[in-house]
Amino acid sequence: MNYLAGRLGALLAVVAVIGLLPWLTRTDPALTILHARYADRPPTPAVLDAIRTETGLDGGPLHVLGAWASGLPRGDLGESWVSGQPVGPDVTSALGVSLTLMGASLAVAVLLALALVAGTLRRGARRRLVTTRAGVGAAVLAALPEFLLAAVLATVLAVQLGWFPALGWGGPDQLVLPALAMGVPAGALLGRLLDDALPAAFAEPWARAATAHGMPARRIAAHALRRALPALLPQLGLVVVGLTGGAVAVETLYAIPGLGGTALAAALAQDLPVLQGCVLLLLLLGVAAGLASRLGSRALLGPARTDGALPPLVAPPLPARRTVAVGAVVLGALLVAVAVAGLLRDPLYADAAARLAPPSAAHPLGTDSLGRDVLARLGHGAARTVLTAVAVGAATLLLGLLAGAVRAGALTETANALPAVLAGLVVAGIAGPGPWGAAAAVAAVAWAPLAAHTSALYAQERAASHVTVALALGAGPWHRLRRHILPGVVPPVVRHAVLRIPAVALALASLGFLGLGTPAPAPEWGRMLSENMPYAERAPWAVLAPAAALAALGALAVLTSAAVRGKRRA
Repeated sequence: MNYLAGRLGALLAVVAVIGLLPWLTRTDPALTILHARYADRPPTPAVLDAIRTETGLDGGPLHVLGAWASGLPRGDLGESWVSGQPVGPDVTSALGVSLTLMGASLAVAVLLALALVAGTLRRGARRRLVTTRAGVGAAVLAALPEFLLAAVLATVLAVQLGWFPALGWGGPDQLVLPALAMGVPAGALLGRLLDDALPAAFAEPWARAATAHGMPARRIAAHALRRALPALLPQLGLVVVGLTGGAVAVETLYAIPGLGGTALAAALAQDLPVLQGCVLLLLLLGVAAGLASRLGSRALLGPARTDGALPPLVAPPLPARRTVAVGAVVLGALLVAVAVAGLLRDPLYADAAARLAPPSAAHPLGTDSLGRDVLARLGHGAARTVLTAVAVGAATLLLGLLAGAVRAGALTETANALPAVLAGLVVAGIAGPGPWGAAAAVAAVAWAPLAAHTSALYAQERAASHVTVALALGAGPWHRLRRHILPGVVPPVVRHAVLRIPAVALALASLGFLGLGTPAPAPEWGRMLSENMPYAERAPWAVLAPAAALAALGALAVLTSAAVRGKRRA
């Protein structure tokens, strides 16, 4: 009961903030309704007063919020301020579409994650894990922007080859491309996290004993997978919610009437009843996914979770391959060289005669749709993109560790259910648009996966036998935390945070494209992607350059982490 009470309390608090948004942002909702319904009428005081009386806005924010909440027990989500139609049928229909798309995307993600860890499962079951794997391929796939992958799939598989429809919703063939676009990055992230946890499972005594007794490798791999899954089940729950409400770009590109796009459109139009309905359904889905992952984790761990008999997942001392360190140095030097070369050029100079020019001696990476040098904008945007993403990543890591340690599950699931774009609209509406507001909006939701990961690892470490022994020997809480719990929690969460840095950069970029972050014409990698996507067929270099830079950033982060990890163990 405490579990559900905490989550329902957080849910109601977020819905209340959404309901008070016009008053928090100091805007007049009557003007929004007037422009949406009666665009030909002048905004005179008499007209605005009539609208307030008609909609109940004259009673103030608390009256409006109370009237909306009073209809919830009857399943009444109110009426749209824009269309005047009941909200319930529209948002439930959008939820059905998003759940269908989420199911297909989740299937793609799970299959890809299993494919990425197949090598580790095979080698670990045969006792052949001898080096640390960097997982560069998974990092690159995880760093791919969903909207870029969606655009490439639509261009190649739909337009050029004609295998699938490029737009629309309704048939199974219209589900394939958006499911791939959403499932591939999510599956790469899950696969990378699982691949990071499996070596510790294979290093446990039971795995050595099973191999010595001739247990089939397939059964050993299955047991190792089960041993590593409890710490990652919360991530799977968060992915379920993220795929449902965070697919705004994919839904827009493929003209899918899903919940994410509906929420964004309502937020931009300040159609609060629709926005509240969408957020309420997303938060309820978050509570359900969190409860399911919690029960699944308890079932997998069994009585060992409460008996203090759970062995700690300690990664074996595997040195990193020499190529890992060399690859990190080479890739880092390449990114620095590109940044320095770009810094020597003017990122704002626009040559109208050289619009969308291909790569040449004058423009090594070509020009964009306004005739600006792509190399110059890539170099000048490097510091802005990378440093901001790293700073936000560090802040989310700290928040995630703290929230996970205090088991703030209700806040974690609530924050994860809010897309970063929606959080950006709320923050920008209150504090005003700008780079600091965008960074705060991303940080406000990006800590949730790290907190879920921390909480799951923290629960496992507290149930470990060495912690029980330390307690029996009289070790205090701080000693147990510092010497017995945190060493098993912090390293995996730090590697998780590093893997998410490109995703943070993309979230900042999406807010900038909506006018909520760094304003144009400032160079920024995500903005470069968004601005040049309409010209991807005619000038692919303008899109590939920032996309490759983001993928290289993700690969560099993983290579550096693997090199440092292997060096410490060696």
